[in-house]
Amino acid sequence: MASTDPKQGGGFFASIAASISNLTKSVNGFVGYEGLEVVNPEGGTEDSEEEAKRGRWKQEDRDSYWRMMQNYIGSDVTSMVTLPVLIFEPMSMLQKMAELMEYSYLLDMADECEDPHMRLVYAASFFISVYYALQRTWKPFNPILGETYEMVNHGGITFIAEQVCHHPPMSAGHAENEHFIYDISSKVKTKFLGNSVDVYPLGRTRVTLKRDGAVLGLVPPPTKVNNLIFGRTWIDSPGEMVLTNLTTGDKVVLYFQPCGWFGYILFPFKQF
Repeated sequence: MASTDPKQGGGFFASIAASISNLTKSVNGFVGYEGLEVVNPEGGTEDSEEEAKRGRWKQEDRDSYWRMMQNYIGSDVTSMVTLPVLIFEPMSMLQKMAELMEYSYLLDMADECEDPHMRLVYAASFFISVYYALQRTWKPFNPILGETYEMVNHGGITFIAEQVCHHPPMSAGHAENEHFIYDISSKVKTKFLGNSVDVYPLGRTRVTLKRDGAVLGLVPPPTKVNNLIFGRTWIDSPGEMVLTNLTTGDKVVLYFQPCGWFGYILFPFKQF
């Protein structure tokens, strides 16, 4: 006979509900902040009000900034909000784009590879590698319109980027060596949710492999910045990353599991 006690029944679906409720908690004990979501970056279940007291903000800074930002909940805050300097790191978005070239040797290997499927494996590995930069949760400064950044002879690569639009902020970058040509346009749409912000990538990335002219196109997953004001800030990118060989039609689809679901750590993925 099935149990009528909700504490004893539920099975699989009850465990799912429990996992989700443990992942995201609301701040209910702070007057004026009721309902704000605080997500423990370690996937723990400790009291959300304790997690909310942690992070980079002093209490007085947190309180004053929240009074301003609560008016923007639900809005795209890409270029409409003045942000406090304490959340920035001392580099520009153009420099951040150049960081993506750190493991560019994987694109060299893709160009040299004869097997079309292994070629996609090397290229997909390169695009996965860029997520190491998300470990730093500080925001780069927006460049001024027309500002450029050039990186010369980094492992044989020349990279140049320019800020091509100020409102909304948009950047364009180009890198090249003897094996590949890399082009990226950086544009995002955001949605501010109170203690987090969803970031939707609208720009696109293309790589041309020089040996046979194969063109690869990337569609990255969305990104979510958690605990902007309350708690320790951390970044997750749940969803699909699709890399397509536009020349042959072959593609790789990687699904990044949301952090904390069923005990997963940051950036695990499944290949389809």
